[in-house]
Amino acid sequence: MIQSIWGKLGGAGIGLALGGPIGALLGGVAGHVLIDREGALFGKPPRDVLFTMGLVALAAKMAKADGVVVDVEVRAFEQIVDVPESEHDKVERLFNLAIQTTDGFEAYARQIGDAFKDEPALLEDVLDGLFHIAKADEAIHEAEYAYLKDVATIFAFSDQDFARIAARHVLRADDPYLILQADRSMSDEELKRHYRRLVAENHPDREIARGLPPEAVKIATERVAAINAAWESIAAERNIR
Repeated sequence: MIQSIWGKLGGAGIGLALGGPIGALLGGVAGHVLIDREGALFGKPPRDVLFTMGLVALAAKMAKADGVVVDVEVRAFEQIVDVPESEHDKVERLFNLAIQTTDGFEAYARQIGDAFKDEPALLEDVLDGLFHIAKADEAIHEAEYAYLKDVATIFAFSDQDFARIAARHVLRADDPYLILQADRSMSDEELKRHYRRLVAENHPDREIARGLPPEAVKIATERVAAINAAWESIAAERNIR
């Protein structure tokens, strides 16, 4: 079982290890000043802490992208992030501090993008998590969609990549094929092989094997569900058994 990150936040060195705006954010909630610097006095930054703190910061900034923070968006964040009852207040402080900080979302996105530039699948996890939060009030608003597109651009995703990711969350006529990154000209057997490969590549077990936190596993589970739903739609349309 993967240990959630919240028990690690009390360590004095975590913020210093992270550095940058995310390290400063963590230092702010811990109640002590951290040096904003590259590198680390305390070793390599913990990947699970960096992933989850980045998601906290970007989710908080997005929550007010349309000018208002909606309670349902905060609850959606907590659906993704495992938060023990004893740590709820700490997470709420992190969320609120990220909203108020003078750092723009671009700074947080650049730090996450740089940290995981060699792991685009992990950056895709972040975007999927943000989409989940954005649609919590049953609508992805124009400002939120633009925000997500900007984050994806900072993460070095192409327009086509962003369209594919968005299709898992925003309904469009060609959703099933776009979600599967498939072409309508593919044969039934080609589609079946392609679908099976996608499921294997995105299976939550891969996230566990990579040592990622439960938050990433939840996002991967939701992604596989979208892939399966797209396949079922195509299979029904083509009468594939």
